[in-house]
Amino acid sequence: MHLKELKLTNFKNYQEVRLDFQSKINVLVGKNGSGKTNLLDAIHYLSLTRSAFCADNFVIRLGEQFFFVKGLFQTGKNLEEISCSLQSGSKKVFKEGVNEYGKLSDHVGKYPVVLIAPDDTELVKEGSEERRKFFDSIIAQLDRQYLEALIQYNYALKQRNSLLKIFAETNSFDAVALESYDQLLIKSGDVIFRKRKEFISEFIPVFQKYYSFIVADEVALLEYKTELDRTGLEAGLTSNRQRDLYLQRTNFGIHRDDFHFILGGGELKKLGSQGQQKSFIIALKLAQFEILKNHKGFKPILLLDDIFDKLDDARIAKLLDLIKRDELGQLFITDARPDRTRELLEHINVSATIFTVEKGQITKI
Repeated sequence: MHLKELKLTNFKNYQEVRLDFQSKINVLVGKNGSGKTNLLDAIHYLSLTRSAFCADNFVIRLGEQFFFVKGLFQTGKNLEEISCSLQSGSKKVFKEGVNEYGKLSDHVGKYPVVLIAPDDTELVKEGSEERRKFFDSIIAQLDRQYLEALIQYNYALKQRNSLLKIFAETNSFDAVALESYDQLLIKSGDVIFRKRKEFISEFIPVFQKYYSFIVADEVALLEYKTELDRTGLEAGLTSNRQRDLYLQRTNFGIHRDDFHFILGGGELKKLGSQGQQKSFIIALKLAQFEILKNHKGFKPILLLDDIFDKLDDARIAKLLDLIKRDELGQLFITDARPDRTRELLEHINVSATIFTVEKGQITKI
């Protein structure tokens, strides 16, 4: 699969842009703040129906009331036009060809992308929510049932927490209303729990393969941590009910799951150097790429945002080796130093289409 054409109107700092891409390597060069990452985000938006970096109200260009983004994707012999538009205060409209999606979730997973960006270190440094989002995003692109269960669970959790706050504010309690949300959490949560366990078993050996490729002499591991290994959802919700009423939030469930990153015998966050953390993250993203490729039967688009500026020579060499062996499919690379990227690609004897980006204007070199 590759993206042949991209058109943007009022998307972030772009007023009007139309670009044609080659099926292999596309490089975007320009000063920091020129809009290189915004272009990658437009591709991410077309794939996952959302920005990788911000809420929808920050996607519309400053001073405008709408945005429009359209892409032409080639998968085998099939050519599909994907478009999205959003008017301030209105519903987001996503289309495949002329057909509008009834649910945005019906689009997720059809045109997969993998983004490697400087902010990915949040996966290590921040709390469990960031890690859950990462793995949820992968599984949701592979499994429609999982995505639907996740949507239902998050809805029920939000409503249940609101109900707990109402109980506290009004000094009341409605066991029937609370139980209705408990049943939604149990039904959807059991699906999510089971599928997370299945997925992580598949993901771990692929991840370890890539970590060993990047860092040959270290052992890395992932662990899925969940309360449901000890107590079922129904029993856990029941036993925590009084605590929930007191704290006005749901204190048991798969929304508290975490994925522990282990290096050697300890926690990566505490023991890993910056280099080790970067290697861990790159291995996670490359494993994501391979898992999506294996399930979909084609290579996802890979977005590499400013990574040559963040990695040392050894890690760059490993990525270049994968590019040279043509294992990564269509690539979009951003770099603030055009000579560096050109020299790196020339060193492995691969060609690329290079675009210069300056204040929302893009020129093909």
